[in-house]
Amino acid sequence: MHSIIVSFFVALMVGFFIIKLSVVNEKTLDYELNGAQKFHSHPVPRIGGLAIFIAVAAGGGLAYWRAPHIGAWIFLLLLSSTLAFGSGILEDWTKNVGVLYRLIFTLLSAVVGYFLLHAAIVRIDVSFIDSFLRFAPVSLLFTVLCVAGIANGINIIDGFNGLAGAISIFIALSLAYVSMQVGDAHVTTAALVLAGATAGFMIWNYPFGLIFLGDGGAYFLGFMLAELAVLLIARNPQVSAWYAALLMIYPAFEVIFSIYRKKFVRGISPGIPDGVHLHMLVFKRLVRWTLGTQGARAKTRRNALTSPYLWLLSLTAIIPATLFWHSKWVLVGFSALFVVGYTWLYAQIVRFNAPQWMILRKKK
Repeated sequence: MHSIIVSFFVALMVGFFIIKLSVVNEKTLDYELNGAQKFHSHPVPRIGGLAIFIAVAAGGGLAYWRAPHIGAWIFLLLLSSTLAFGSGILEDWTKNVGVLYRLIFTLLSAVVGYFLLHAAIVRIDVSFIDSFLRFAPVSLLFTVLCVAGIANGINIIDGFNGLAGAISIFIALSLAYVSMQVGDAHVTTAALVLAGATAGFMIWNYPFGLIFLGDGGAYFLGFMLAELAVLLIARNPQVSAWYAALLMIYPAFEVIFSIYRKKFVRGISPGIPDGVHLHMLVFKRLVRWTLGTQGARAKTRRNALTSPYLWLLSLTAIIPATLFWHSKWVLVGFSALFVVGYTWLYAQIVRFNAPQWMILRKKK
């Protein structure tokens, strides 16, 4: 508990200094206001991930002082994340690191975690596939693809104030709860430290968007959450692998659905940004009429109103995953329901046929 408090206040303070120092260091600011995935109204510092990274390191330091074996384990986890985090932070600073390079470095981070922490997926609780995952090369390939996919998924959904941050907190708290149930103090401590650091960042990020996660923060959170989920399953056979699948299904399915939509529906490269992710459609078609004015303040308020829609969507997976972490077929059923629900909701919004109760309109 002490570690989560320390990580919260360190992220809060570092975030404050980043916001203040960004005034004299314009390289930290996101000036692009009119891109396909840009919904903020003024330049904002986009290296908020640095605050979270430093805060997790501080929380890990306190954990090391109180329980050296746990603190050392957290530092190995941080070390594994550095390639993913570093490539993202470099993009935030230079605006010149392509998606492919960031993906490669995230894959390499997962490789480091595989060998350094034994963060390996060796089962998905499907006997036919598990027989192949017993082979190290297959396990390594599957693990790095899954970890990189989740990291990329968190980066994709990081489109509105508080969206990726709050969902990351939900996932981290779920990991902490389940790991406590099985007595895994390592995963519990790391998940709580990560949740505290993200919560400290959120004070500045939501609802007013004074600082952004940036690619560094999104890749770092996605990598850490994915690694903790992999480690929880690998270290605790009583936890169903489908717990991790359902817990991460929103960012994971966002990646899969985006690749399908771009490659097979629109015929474009999956790496090209577009403006039709689910969270963007929610902004454009469900909350855009809430405030009639087009000023910066109204745009910021619409931005903040978008995130709760997706928080609720993610919780339809995170809550049952947390409650039924050991019940494979219940988890499978909820996973199927989420995929059907997501697809239905996306289709309804695209066709301008969303339920009227979901559409926020300006009061007359």
